[in-house]
Amino acid sequence: MRKVFFGILFLYMTAQFSWAMHPNAHHWTEKEIQLLKSLWIRSLGPLPDSPSNKWADNHEAAALGKKLFFDKRLSANGKVACATCHMPDYNFTDALPVAHGLEDTTRRSMPMAGMAYSPWLFWDGRADSLWAQALGPFENPLEHGISRVKCLYIIRDHYRFDYETLFGEIPRFSEDQVSPLARPAADNPKVDALWKDIPQPLQIKINRLFSNIGKAIAAYGRTIQYGPSKFDRYVKAVIEEKSDKLPEIFTSDEAVGLRLFIGKAQCINCHNGPLLTNNDFHDVGVPQPKGFAPDRGRAPAIAMVRSSEFNCLGPYSDAKPSECQELRFMDTNIAKYEKAFKTPSLRNVGQRPPYMHAGQFMTLTEVLQFYQKAAKETRNETSNSLEIIHGEISDKEIRLLETFLNTLNGSVVSAQ
Repeated sequence: MRKVFFGILFLYMTAQFSWAMHPNAHHWTEKEIQLLKSLWIRSLGPLPDSPSNKWADNHEAAALGKKLFFDKRLSANGKVACATCHMPDYNFTDALPVAHGLEDTTRRSMPMAGMAYSPWLFWDGRADSLWAQALGPFENPLEHGISRVKCLYIIRDHYRFDYETLFGEIPRFSEDQVSPLARPAADNPKVDALWKDIPQPLQIKINRLFSNIGKAIAAYGRTIQYGPSKFDRYVKAVIEEKSDKLPEIFTSDEAVGLRLFIGKAQCINCHNGPLLTNNDFHDVGVPQPKGFAPDRGRAPAIAMVRSSEFNCLGPYSDAKPSECQELRFMDTNIAKYEKAFKTPSLRNVGQRPPYMHAGQFMTLTEVLQFYQKAAKETRNETSNSLEIIHGEISDKEIRLLETFLNTLNGSVVSAQ
């Protein structure tokens, strides 16, 4: 009991000391309150429509998509599923610097929560929907390493009823007629030739089934969302003017860190809105990992997403052209997006190291120190970075910012 008493006393005294250091930590102006409200999870609103996927909000499609998400048979070695790199117990990402399927890739696994709100998927935005994003790893030789034809055979053998109930009849042909290796493959002439040998009408049927796999997985992916965090409870109390509750929810250090986040440090320039991301792409001068080929980021992905047969304007989309605003009016300035990568959400950021597009930094402290250095270099005009838009911060302010960032940790919920 003595240990418990002194432990409580220590926490109380620490809180009192912290309050004495920052007596106005919990006072917010009306303008600041409106800004905090814009970051509140309750400001997120309902899921946006997904016009290219008419099964996006179909419960049966989500149930099938969940099964496919966890099915390791959808890989060349029978050991890789979508959930291998997007682990539910790790914020639907993993703990690796770069994703590992059949082999190491060159980029970090992005967390899936909240991705239904994003117009662009992957670090470079080379997919314009969750269903198009879901298809890419299957035929990537470093990830699942199988073909769209092999996917068809797996659906036929293990999911026929579920699939045909939703999408209609599975094309009838055998492995003797169509090789399970066949896929469009600029990286593999032999495999590409097998695909080109398939009559075009049958290619279209195979592509339709492949796109439906992505649409089912996307229906499940749309259910993966962030729950409220300590930060959201604090903002709720601020909005409801429960000033007496604020010190019970946030320490003054956490409140000062929040003030730095929306003010002096300028983090909010890119990390804004309820998901704390602007869903845009920026070159902030992150160092290239040793042993990796130069990564051009968004620049080459512009052509990739525009030419994809699985984009919003493609033949397997369920959208009308007028519903594909993001794709039709996307910024195609390649020079602007050289080495630019997507701004990730900061929700649950403290729970999912390492950080940046190739896991360049192992801790939040390292990330903040990188921006601290970059801001100084920008002021001194010694940085070649295109978009360093952070304010200068001290070492003490780094600690305060990190304290605040850990208040963004909360639950991740998905369809059960």
